[in-house]
Amino acid sequence: MAAHQEIITGVDIGSYKISTIICNVEYNDNIPTVSVIGCATVPSKGVRKGVIVNINEVVNCIQQCLQAAEKMAGISVTDVNVSINGIHIMSSNNKGIVSVTNEEIDQNDIRRVIENSKNTAVSQQVRKIIHVIPREFIVDTQKGIKEPLGMQGSRLEVDTHIISGLSTAVSNTEKVIIESGYKPNITFAGLASAQSVLTMTEKDLGVMLLDIGHGCTTITIYQEESIAFSGVVNLGGQSITSDLAIGLQIPIEEAEKLKKRIGSIIERQNFVNKEPSNIPSYLRNDITKNDRLSLSNIKDNEEDDDLLDISELKIPGLPKLSKRIYQEIVTCRLDEIFQMVNKTVSNAGFTTRMPAGIVITGGTANLYNIKEYCRNYFGVLTRIGSPQGLVGPLIDEVGDPSFATAQGLILKQINDQSYNMESDHLEPEGDGLLDKVINFIKNLTN
Repeated sequence: MAAHQEIITGVDIGSYKISTIICNVEYNDNIPTVSVIGCATVPSKGVRKGVIVNINEVVNCIQQCLQAAEKMAGISVTDVNVSINGIHIMSSNNKGIVSVTNEEIDQNDIRRVIENSKNTAVSQQVRKIIHVIPREFIVDTQKGIKEPLGMQGSRLEVDTHIISGLSTAVSNTEKVIIESGYKPNITFAGLASAQSVLTMTEKDLGVMLLDIGHGCTTITIYQEESIAFSGVVNLGGQSITSDLAIGLQIPIEEAEKLKKRIGSIIERQNFVNKEPSNIPSYLRNDITKNDRLSLSNIKDNEEDDDLLDISELKIPGLPKLSKRIYQEIVTCRLDEIFQMVNKTVSNAGFTTRMPAGIVITGGTANLYNIKEYCRNYFGVLTRIGSPQGLVGPLIDEVGDPSFATAQGLILKQINDQSYNMESDHLEPEGDGLLDKVINFIKNLTN
């Protein structure tokens, strides 16, 4: 097949920042190379805990962000894949059953059975379906079928994962993109993040993804390669920042700066405080007693290495900080976040102790020592998930875990199953997106 190209754009509407990535996707024999050609980030306004609360402010931010990315890419875009998040997001696993029209299952049978699974999913007056994702098909009594097209049988069943949101929240997300001058294609943020950070092995074994953003934490669980649970808890990294500001009596901006940079300070001090025998000889002469931290401002029984010199952060009135106090503030809030995650997952009938463990992504994944704390709390293997799959000279600009959703929005469109695009997404009415045929890669997960 001849090579061809297309442009795909992702816009992640977060509580802390709005991020845009524009990619050029070049297909050679249906194998895509996804290159970042434009990207931009602006501070988010009008979004609280993942939900839009001020239309005009969000429209201004989206326009500013998209225009900056378009300028970098040297092109104008019309269609954007946009994230949606917040505690209004709900999920359920439903079944659909239909009789096969002819001897062989065709695309119409697949479409009908997926539609059948939506009938009792949610109240259409209050909630709006965002995704209907087939988990497995059953032809007569044969289970575990991922692609039933062309198979023979008399009855077709499907097990679908349905993600929905409040109609008002979904409509507002569509509205801010339309008023910004673009056509929206909405994707649940957790589903997008999973595309960019989870491996096929993890999805097959069973894994829980925690996308800990600024305002909320998104939960996505995969079992046997298929998505099984989606949910959101109403706490994120912002609550940790607020606790630091209150506990240390410093401005919120200074608390955010402390949270982001304290890891490098701790690592550097741990290196300096090593015994001379563990330090190369050419460095030992530079380490003197003056490099050791004073105990004057903490309890007499605290160790030397408890006090951190954070004077480089220039936080008024806080040249030094007890590492113990910092950790107590942070871990208390992480405890609450993880407790809420555990309760949410348990109430849905799932467990947080998945065979492939937990993957943490989102901006709060950069929090110092969060991987170790999560591993100790849940008792399972934990890793930090950085987005993968895009290439190009600009990839370093968007390689941080905080860009997992933005990158995933690009990959989600590419990886969507080609046989039934409209069954996986609820397209905004009248936007004409279904008239655009996109080349999909078959046999990849959702």
